[in-house]
Amino acid sequence: MEDHSDRPVLDYWCELQCPDCHRAQGDLDALRERYGERLEIRLRHFPLEKHKHAYAAAQAAEEAFAQGRGDAYAAAVLARSAELAERGEELLLEVARELGLDAGEFESALIDGRHLLIVDADQAEGKAIGVKGTPTYVVGGERLDGGKSQEGLRARIEKIVDGLLGESA
Repeated sequence: MEDHSDRPVLDYWCELQCPDCHRAQGDLDALRERYGERLEIRLRHFPLEKHKHAYAAAQAAEEAFAQGRGDAYAAAVLARSAELAERGEELLLEVARELGLDAGEFESALIDGRHLLIVDADQAEGKAIGVKGTPTYVVGGERLDGGKSQEGLRARIEKIVDGLLGESA
């Protein structure tokens, strides 16, 4: 197994009830395709108070990561962010079942709060580094806010990552 410990990390602070985060999925997919294993992309949680199901959704995403399908789950919930606003936990469990995950474990996780610490720690770290909204990216020590506009963000991320990887565009 290759050691990827020195590869660059792209953290993206995301909220699963956020339409802007849904739009950001295309950029993330393109980055995954371009860099593959050379770039670690990490979902970080930043549930906003104005979205009442975002906190539960963040916990559910962590359960999906525990079951090995976190990115797929996050993308599937983001694709239905309007529905999440209406249906809440019911939708979170439905998406888990659709992906063949153990929905019973999701239900338990939401009740026993086993993933609360991860979500809270992400949010606290985000606030500490100045994350105000979602999506916000941090790569190579630089923070890029995608909440207002995502125009040109992927190109900026690629430029930073290429520099970290020692590749010229």
